[in-house]
Amino acid sequence: PIRPRDCVDRAVRLLLEHPDADCVRGVVPAGQNPHKMWRIDEATGRMTPLLSVPGIAEPYNAPRQILPPVYWQTGHIDAIRPATILEKNSMTGEAIYALLIDPRYTVDLDNPRDWAKAEWVVRFGGLEMVHPDAAPRPMPERVALLVLDFDGVLTDNRVWTDQEGRESVASNRSDSHGLELLRRAGIEAVVISKERNPVVAARCKKIGVPHFQGVDDKATLLKKLLAERGVEASQVVYVGNDVNDLPCFPLVGWAVAVADAHPEALRRADYVLSRRGGHGAVRELCDLILAHR
Repeated sequence: PIRPRDCVDRAVRLLLEHPDADCVRGVVPAGQNPHKMWRIDEATGRMTPLLSVPGIAEPYNAPRQILPPVYWQTGHIDAIRPATILEKNSMTGEAIYALLIDPRYTVDLDNPRDWAKAEWVVRFGGLEMVHPDAAPRPMPERVALLVLDFDGVLTDNRVWTDQEGRESVASNRSDSHGLELLRRAGIEAVVISKERNPVVAARCKKIGVPHFQGVDDKATLLKKLLAERGVEASQVVYVGNDVNDLPCFPLVGWAVAVADAHPEALRRADYVLSRRGGHGAVRELCDLILAHR
């Protein structure tokens, strides 16, 4: 699933450059050397080496650096001539040429842990790869404005309600300090929230961040806000956690989701933070922006 952008073009080019080739198959250097692998006799428990190497008596005891290089087929790409399939009744034929692929692109999906590894590589691997949607955008060179959702970003998305109907939320003090550091660096922040409870105004007043609450159409307000402030959309970072934040993602230069965001927000964000909303996610983002300056 993680394929270099030039993978298909390189495979076709290689096939065209070698008229004798039946197919081209993608391979990477093998992570495990088969010269150090064994077969076990189930009856006796005795082991015999899987492979031998001419000129090396005991390859399984030899340094791997002196053993023949071996390659593993990854499933990234097979470029096959029609005649190989139609006339030779084969998916490869006999003349198989190698397309060497950077092993960083290699992920086997056999269990949920492999899936988690693949998602990490896609998000944080820094690879130039084929994306089914638009490729994630990098952080803008200059950030002029940070726009934040409230619930699930500055809070942990939970709410406590007492017997009188009063609501309370939990937030993180490190987030407010991160926003203060941004202000000192000349980067403003603003909160846009669908929540109508007065707790939004109270918390935003405490941390000194302008806010708009009770907003059902965040995208329209965001466009109006940028126009009024004269801020370039490409210099705006938006951080959200739910589907009502998604219309704002393409309107800014960098769309960010907290670690525990809705799956669709995670999929469409340019960047996913490692921390959850209300647990230092905003501070993490502030530190990233400041470190990027």
